Amino acid sequence: MTNSYIFEYLDENDFRKKERSVRKYNMLAYKKLTFTYYPELRKGNFLGKKVGQNDKDKTISYELKLPTDELFAKVHGEIILHYTVYTEKGIILLTNITPEGILDEGHRAELSTYKGVMISKTNPEKDMFKINLINMLGK
Repeated sequence: MTNSYIFEYLDENDFRKKERSVRKYNMLAYKKLTFTYYPELRKGNFLGKKVGQNDKDKTISYELKLPTDELFAKVHGEIILHYTVYTEKGIILLTNITPEGILDEGHRAELSTYKGVMISKTNPEKDMFKINLINMLGK
């Protein structure tokens, strides 16, 4: 077992776009990812919830929840890093960051915010309705 893992990407361009979107709209999650989680993963401390294992390929898949504002999580979902560890090769394959839709849209265009939450340009009424409903119900 190696003591240092290297990062590879399923689709580096797509992953970096989502990473930049997280940086733009949730700096706390980005800093935690860059300065805490990535170094720990490189050391072999696999964080998050184990969601799958493939004994044939000797891989383990994980989901790591990033710090997400409570209101954002209720409207769009938790921000989650998806990655797969190739235990014998010493490789961590960074596969995705979700929720994909709003992160992709946030990279393509400057999104406005409403009460601190990103609002989708494709359906802003729906997002604002959700936010108002959650606030009305008292979070």
